Amino acid sequence: MGRDIFSRVVYGSRISLKVGFISVGIALVIGTLIGAVTGYYGGRIDIALMRFIDVLQSIPDILLAIAILAALGPGLANLMIAVGIAAIPGYARIVRSSVLSIRDMEFVEAAKANGSSDFRIILKHIIPNCMAPIIVQATLGVAYAIINAAGLSFIGLGLEPPTPEWGAMLSGGRDYIRDHWYMTIFPGLAIVTTIFALNVLGDGLRDALDPKLKR
Repeated sequence: MGRDIFSRVVYGSRISLKVGFISVGIALVIGTLIGAVTGYYGGRIDIALMRFIDVLQSIPDILLAIAILAALGPGLANLMIAVGIAAIPGYARIVRSSVLSIRDMEFVEAAKANGSSDFRIILKHIIPNCMAPIIVQATLGVAYAIINAAGLSFIGLGLEPPTPEWGAMLSGGRDYIRDHWYMTIFPGLAIVTTIFALNVLGDGLRDALDPKLKR
């Protein structure tokens, strides 16, 4: 159709990165709230919410996203919602495990003795001390979100042609791969390069923020 592949790959990076960051933002906010509440209060709240997380985690991410998109329909907003919801369990469990190790520390007891509300303690004292593993998980999560979004677009449940999203470009070029290989190679290389860069960044942040690795 006379379209420039390089321009579409470059423009498609805006959409793929947007999907990655916004879907991770959705999962991060909801997962952090669930993990903080369950880890801080425990008891029946912990049991009820974590059983819900177990149900979500028992379903593979891509299958859960497919089910959500099948119900909501294709589109950019629905794609971000589906990928974000599928990633919630990972953040909830990471935050919960961090909160369980922090909630009995002396600075939390001091905040309680000072009359701080539970909301203030969670927001001002507990969550900021859980940020290191959250940042690392979010960085790696963007890479997984981009892969899942590209996969969903490839099978026709994400963004549809002619929108220049990397997964949709791969799907559109597969019928011409014998004669016009560049239609699939370059969107694929864009995905591989982006995922590799985000994984390297995530590993670097993990090494920088993990106190066990500091000397």
